[in-house]
Amino acid sequence: MLQGLFKKKAATQAAGWFGRYDSWNQVLQQTTGYDAELILEKTKQALLQVKNGKAVYERDSVLFNQKQYPFPLLTFLLHSAHQKKRPLHVLDFGGSLGSTYYQVKEFLTSEVCQSWNVVEQSHYVACGSENFADDLLHFFPSIEACVEAHPVDFIILSSVVQYLPEPHAFLDELVRWDFEFILFDRTAFIQENQDRLTLQQVPAEIYLASYPAWFFHEPTFLAHFQKAYTVVADFTSYVPGEEIMRIDQQPVGYDKGFYLTKK
Repeated sequence: MLQGLFKKKAATQAAGWFGRYDSWNQVLQQTTGYDAELILEKTKQALLQVKNGKAVYERDSVLFNQKQYPFPLLTFLLHSAHQKKRPLHVLDFGGSLGSTYYQVKEFLTSEVCQSWNVVEQSHYVACGSENFADDLLHFFPSIEACVEAHPVDFIILSSVVQYLPEPHAFLDELVRWDFEFILFDRTAFIQENQDRLTLQQVPAEIYLASYPAWFFHEPTFLAHFQKAYTVVADFTSYVPGEEIMRIDQQPVGYDKGFYLTKK
C-alpha cells in the first residue's frame, strides 16, 4: 500500500498529464489551480519584456528568443477579414494578458483588426488593463461585457476549453452567441471513445502549479457545432511536440485546431 502511495505522489509531481478522474472537484483537490498569483506575476513580468522590446515572444509565461507564429490563426483571421470586407472585432477568450495579441501584433493592420478583446479572470483583467491595454487591446471579465462594448465577429479559443470545469456546457453557450467565425487552437483531444479528465503538472522550470485538464473525444466536441457551423478546416498545433501528447506516459493525446464559420 505504501509503495502504491509513493508511486502516485511521484507521478503527480512529474511534468505531464496523469490519471483518469471522474469529476473536476476530485482533480481540484490534488492541484494548485490556474488562478495562483505566481502564474499571473510571472506572465506579467515576461510579457512586459515583450511589450518593452526586451524580448521577442512569450508563451505560457516563458520567453523565447525566436517567435513562433500561429500561422493557421493568422491565415483564418486574414481570410475572415477579407470575407467581411472590413476589419474585425476579435474576442480572445482566456487570452491571458494579451500573449497572442503581442505574438501577431505586426499583422493586425487597420484592414484586419478593429479591436482585440481579451476575456479573462478578474485579476488578469485588472492587471491587463493597467499594464497592457492600448488602442486595440482591451480586457473584459466576461463575454457579455465584451459584446456590449464591441460587436464581436471572430472568437479565438487557444489552449483554453480543456481548462474549463464544464466545457460542454460552455460549448453550447458558445453556439448560442452566434459569432460568425470561431477558431479553436491548441485544443486537447484523445484517441479514445470518450472525454478523459486528467491532472496536468506544469514543468517546474516554468512554475510550480497543477490543474485539471480535459482531453476531448473529437466527434463529441464537434457535434456541438454541426447544426449551426461548418468546419472549414482543421490543423495541428503550431507548438512543437503538441501533435502527440502523453497521458500516463502513453501517446494517446494530441492538440488540434479548427476554423468554423456560420452556416
